[in-house]
Amino acid sequence: MKLLILGAGGREHAIAWAARRSSRVTELVCAPGNGGMAAIARCVPVNLSDLDAMIALVEMEKPELTIVGPELPLSLGIVDELAARGFRAFGPTKEAAMLETSKGFAKRFLQRHNIPTASYALCVSAAEAREAVERFHAPIVVKADGLAAGKGVLICESRQTAIEAAEGLFSGALLGEPASQVVIEEFLEGEELSFLCLSDGKHVVPLVPAQDHKRIGEGDTGPNTGGMGVYSTDSLLDANMTEWILRHIAEPTVRGMAEEETPFQGVLYIGLMMTARGPQVLEFNVRFGDPETQAILLRLENDLIDALEACIDGKLAETALRWTPGASATVIASSAGYPGKYPTGLPITGLDAAARIPGVVVFHSGTALKDERIVTSGGRVLAVTAAADTLQQALDLAYEAMGEIRFDGIYFRRDIGHRALGRA
Repeated sequence: MKLLILGAGGREHAIAWAARRSSRVTELVCAPGNGGMAAIARCVPVNLSDLDAMIALVEMEKPELTIVGPELPLSLGIVDELAARGFRAFGPTKEAAMLETSKGFAKRFLQRHNIPTASYALCVSAAEAREAVERFHAPIVVKADGLAAGKGVLICESRQTAIEAAEGLFSGALLGEPASQVVIEEFLEGEELSFLCLSDGKHVVPLVPAQDHKRIGEGDTGPNTGGMGVYSTDSLLDANMTEWILRHIAEPTVRGMAEEETPFQGVLYIGLMMTARGPQVLEFNVRFGDPETQAILLRLENDLIDALEACIDGKLAETALRWTPGASATVIASSAGYPGKYPTGLPITGLDAAARIPGVVVFHSGTALKDERIVTSGGRVLAVTAAADTLQQALDLAYEAMGEIRFDGIYFRRDIGHRALGRA
């Protein structure tokens, strides 16, 4: 099988790594790929914001399957366009992707289908937001409606700062482009959990759960990022709670999308807050998470391609996923200044030494090949990932590998998994 993966981050590198383990994949193409993916695939350039360019690439390469990694191509309707031309693609349609591409759509959907989530107000102007804020107790969550690369959620400690955040989103001062809608939302207390499922439009099969660390600073301080680390363990969710989330959140979501004639096929990422009143949906994503994918796929024993094709063919009910017991952990190495401005083009050393540590895989998130050297090209640069019998062992391996890696300004959190370790 010739396989094409659209994307350039750590998630796509992990998907490519898992695909290379499939005996069915004979040729692997990544577009545009990154410095690490170039070692296991043929990387070809493409602009992931240019729908026509992506279609032209698929028509030229003629893959038997295209896996869409990031949310932007999904929001443009790449799956719809490829299907219309007779190409098989893994991912939801443009309409189904609105679960992620519009926070307002997602909140209204959750409300229509009685799926537990925080109280909210959907505002179309700064004046509406100012009025809505008065109905909430601080802290207050303010969200941009559309895609914001993990940076469109602001937790405000007072009503005044919530008003200022909403005004900044509407004016474009915070994200660069003015928001058309802003969600004002109740702040939920608890621990976050990433609950990912495969769906064929009717059936749901869960992946192992994971816990992301979104804040840049240790102790979960500072601004939100795209994710600074993640871990997955057998003890994150017991069987009863997994069943509850499936029955009350995941399955009603897929069933509701089908009832509204927008069947969901692909990966449904459910961001949960585990509160005193039970799991509440914080957000949906409509693709594999990053960095959750790196930790999750390291534990998958099945052929990934078989599972993804079962989603496309409506045969997920016949699929049983198998997982390596124990734990996995991912630690992100980021550029100095991230999630703000950061330099690029900095040489990276120590990658070979890190990869030689048993149990470790170094996934590239923001790297490029320049003069046959790996250099930084993004804010999140590397996702150093390890699997072991226990979380502590997995983290020890990941941090040992991180100790081998060097580039100017390298930054990483040293407390990934701190909540789970504190309970141990």
